[in-house]
Amino acid sequence: MSAPQVVLVTGASQGIGLATARALVEGGHKVVLAARSQEKLDAAAAELGANAAGIACDVGQPESVDALFAQIKQRHGRLDAVFNNAGVNVKAASVDELSWEEWRRVVGTNLDGAFLIARGAFAMMRAQDPQGGRIVNNGSISAYAPRYHSAPYTASKHAISGLTKSVSLDGRPYNIACGQIDIGNVASDMTERMKGGVPQADGEMKPEPTFDVVHVANAVKAMIELPLSANVMFQTIMATKMPFIGRG
Repeated sequence: MSAPQVVLVTGASQGIGLATARALVEGGHKVVLAARSQEKLDAAAAELGANAAGIACDVGQPESVDALFAQIKQRHGRLDAVFNNAGVNVKAASVDELSWEEWRRVVGTNLDGAFLIARGAFAMMRAQDPQGGRIVNNGSISAYAPRYHSAPYTASKHAISGLTKSVSLDGRPYNIACGQIDIGNVASDMTERMKGGVPQADGEMKPEPTFDVVHVANAVKAMIELPLSANVMFQTIMATKMPFIGRG
């Protein structure tokens, strides 16, 4: 087991974030859970135990993110790693049918929020002693190949890959590593509809396989527990038989 770390997980009240927080707590780490609902965070922290605590934060709001990092510094004195996971989506729609509000909702959380969390974590890691830390961004299969009617989500996830590379490069002088996990068809409320069929690149509707979120959690945990001398730059984890390779 690696030495205990202080780890921030955003989007931590459910799904991938909560599963990853659970794996990290079980690994002996102190985990700060962040999401918009304090009530849901309190319930998650109660489930996970004494090494987990929730701080309500809207990642798309700079003041909320600043307050989050101020509380982390006050409580723990440092931050060793971040799983930059918070994200949203909107209904599937052709690009010409999307409203500006729908576009901004997705980009405001998935990209602006990821930037604000990365910026705050970077500043804290750069200033602390010993210096350094790790940021793991949640990308997506959509960082490489879109689905039909997914312009806001796909654009935001393509942008995350650029953010990951830039933060990795900027972090070299300060012992700050940055990598990305790209996830395909993990079982969740969002992918439940895949059992009934989703549009394919050829226009057909076909069901798609999914896989257990625990494997994503363990993959993120393994990335975080690497020594800072090593980094997983990009990792793709997906349902083995999902139609990604060859898609389109």
